[in-house]
Amino acid sequence: MRQWAPVIILAALTCACGNRSVRIESSALADQSSQSPDRLIIAAVNNDPAALMARAGSTPRGYNAIARYGPTSSAIKTLRSLEADFGLREVSAWPIEPLHMHCAVLELGVGVDRPSMLTRLSADPRIKLAQSMHTFSTRTQVYNDPYLELQRGLQQMGVVAAQAWSRGGGVKVAIIDTGVDTEHSELRGRIAKADNFVDSDAEQFRSDRHGTEMAGVIAAVANNREGIVGVAPEARLLVLKACWQVHADQDAARCNSFTLARALVAAFDAHAQVINLSLAGPDDPLLRDLIREGLRRGVLFVGAANFDGTHGEMGLLHQAGVIEVASAETHAPGGSALYAPGREILTLLPRGHYDFATGDSIATAQVTGVVALLLERNPNLSAAVAYKLLRETSSNAVGDTGEEEHVNACAAMIALMGRGSCR
Repeated sequence: MRQWAPVIILAALTCACGNRSVRIESSALADQSSQSPDRLIIAAVNNDPAALMARAGSTPRGYNAIARYGPTSSAIKTLRSLEADFGLREVSAWPIEPLHMHCAVLELGVGVDRPSMLTRLSADPRIKLAQSMHTFSTRTQVYNDPYLELQRGLQQMGVVAAQAWSRGGGVKVAIIDTGVDTEHSELRGRIAKADNFVDSDAEQFRSDRHGTEMAGVIAAVANNREGIVGVAPEARLLVLKACWQVHADQDAARCNSFTLARALVAAFDAHAQVINLSLAGPDDPLLRDLIREGLRRGVLFVGAANFDGTHGEMGLLHQAGVIEVASAETHAPGGSALYAPGREILTLLPRGHYDFATGDSIATAQVTGVVALLLERNPNLSAAVAYKLLRETSSNAVGDTGEEEHVNACAAMIALMGRGSCR
């Protein structure tokens, strides 16, 4: 492997990429991990942004004085009325600017039937959206065979060759997942933003496993004389915690409709170019609308494919424009999904450790890294073009189960640039 030339970065521009610890902003409205989803619903009312706009020239600073988007008094009053009329209790509430509505998590009264309540709410003209609180889960399992076939995924996907033209420099990648070890030496300088939409526990944020594993394969630092190399080692990570770890020493994690919605909007606000969703769950009206809004804005979404039928044929990420990814070792090629190595992929663990991860989650994160490589070369790359490039340039490589189809980063890069060759 050839040596990469060191990149000299002006000190004045390294505020997000220095060696300092990244501050974890806690935006939790309530500890989401402690809530019982069976008694919760989501309801939203209109939150007309026009009511929040200042009139041009109405202040000495003109448009600069426009207030930050927030709930209107009318929206708050409407929610209070709904609580009283239907016997509900607000747990959390939050204005969603991209959809022009004020959204609330509401708790049902004891003994109240949730489907009947949702039917009644949906018929109320004050309601813009009413749905169940859905639960989502990450899709990874870990093997502890130390340093077996180190980073073979990079070789199988032609990543090292592709890095001759791109290392994802400056591309903003949002990881909507659990927290991440922001102090891991392999992520130093890679994390531009860290937000917590689950709770206010910064220590747990840095101890979370699943998000740390995803961050490692996407953007672990190169040329630092230790550990591993990320697929896109110069990408900038936006770590948005929307999922909570179920057990301290396992990857399994849970998220819900509300935390994921807040993280998606935060990703939009931070101008994420690609969003990694290494999770699975049912179709969700609120999240579906937000993903469509993100696609309209030009954001690329890479998510874990739903092949096991757990969430029916129409899981959350099975929709037009989302790049679905599955592990090549556990799924036969077919359908619209892309495939990447997903068995015993070396990555990061909290507190400076390393381990092997297996599953659709890790396969998804690797493809997110490849998308970041393409975005450095063409920041205007659309979801449709990115998918077409990756699909048409996928190739077979020998793996644990014989010939396996994988995304080929080098071939996709050459197709994008219209020149070069893989070697």
